[in-house]
Amino acid sequence: MSRKISGMAVIVTGGARGIGRATAERLARLGASVAIGDLDAGLAAAVAAPLGDRVVAARLDVTDPASWQEFLAEVGDLGPWHALINNAGIMPLGSLLKEPDQVTRTIFDVNVFGVINGTKAVAPGMVDRGHGHIVNVASAVGRLAVANGATYSASKFAVVGFSEAMRAELEPAGVDVTLILPTVVRTELSAGVPAARGVKQVTPEDVAEVIELALRKPRAELWVPRWVQGPTKLTQALPRRVTAVLDRLSDAGKVLSRADPAARQAYEERARRGAG
Repeated sequence: MSRKISGMAVIVTGGARGIGRATAERLARLGASVAIGDLDAGLAAAVAAPLGDRVVAARLDVTDPASWQEFLAEVGDLGPWHALINNAGIMPLGSLLKEPDQVTRTIFDVNVFGVINGTKAVAPGMVDRGHGHIVNVASAVGRLAVANGATYSASKFAVVGFSEAMRAELEPAGVDVTLILPTVVRTELSAGVPAARGVKQVTPEDVAEVIELALRKPRAELWVPRWVQGPTKLTQALPRRVTAVLDRLSDAGKVLSRADPAARQAYEERARRGAG
């Protein structure tokens, strides 16, 4: 049966920008109560303000378990929580050999430990109630590694593995886990990154629509755009020599290497501080 969005209480991390903002706005329009968590509390509050009194915002540092507890205490009046959208993430790009150690750790702190911390903070209540839904926004590069984003790709591979393990762990308790894998999305995170040949860039609203579909009818894994999932699964089953040829033809393996540094400068400076 399809679930109703109206009446759900949902947490969206990284909800002040991009995919998170589009998701919060979409779910609010559909009648959900939404708690927007973001490191930029002021921007999060500005996003929440026009969405009604069932949408609230509070500062959230997803890398810090204590911040999660403070956030949940501040937005707790909207709960108990039906869904957690682990969306916060950063994507600094460049050669691993030139990547500062601090940036490497920051990528994993936000992209991996952010998801783990959120799950630890919210899932126990779902288990106690016997129902709930965790939606983890990863990336297509969590299935298909791409040069010039090794740490980012590794972090999203980790989110894929974590999601699959938690699905098996939480399913007996009635808690669903869905993995969302977008390709290049037109947000500041992907500024200056070209789309792969034959794959159109998607919008934050496109991803939000797929997240809505997941909440209505839980699935293990959804790609954005959705048609990419079938060809990708097929390609992964082919011998490496064949996939290498296909990769050259599609140009997919070079998209991060071809990113425009000037177009990414402002985002890179913020993301490398962990404020993506």
